[in-house]
Amino acid sequence: MQKITPFLWFDGKAEEAANFYTSIFENSEVTNIMHYGKGGPAPEGSVMSVAFQLEGQEFYALNGGPQYTFTPAISFFVKCETQEEVDELWEKLSEGGEEQGPGWVKDKYNLSWQIVPTVLEEFMNDPDPEKSQRVMQALMQMNKLDIKKLKQAHNEQ
Repeated sequence: MQKITPFLWFDGKAEEAANFYTSIFENSEVTNIMHYGKGGPAPEGSVMSVAFQLEGQEFYALNGGPQYTFTPAISFFVKCETQEEVDELWEKLSEGGEEQGPGWVKDKYNLSWQIVPTVLEEFMNDPDPEKSQRVMQALMQMNKLDIKKLKQAHNEQ
């Protein structure tokens, strides 16, 4: 059992969101659904919270109401090994949402995700500051990150 679990606040769409996220990521599943009982702040029998896992990471989603919404100040950073993985996650998470900038996408539930190829960290930490600067300049021109273009920027002479 993990000690710290992200807890996400939704306005009536916790189960829908959990099902959406578990359909996108491998090794993912809804593990528990709790319902409101009599005298609760929502109709009896309606979904109160959903426990789910994405790639083995535990999450909770609460139907807490409209008081709070997501902002890009909190996002989930997803490391991707291939361009195909970047493309697939970007397409699925941006459907009904919006592209926010280099590597960032907001899904249809307003939750922000960073879809980042693992090679980016290597390029940004290159001991040659000219290489890492070229990568940063290329990165800032993108919405969805493109590994081929990042490599080209890194390897320019």
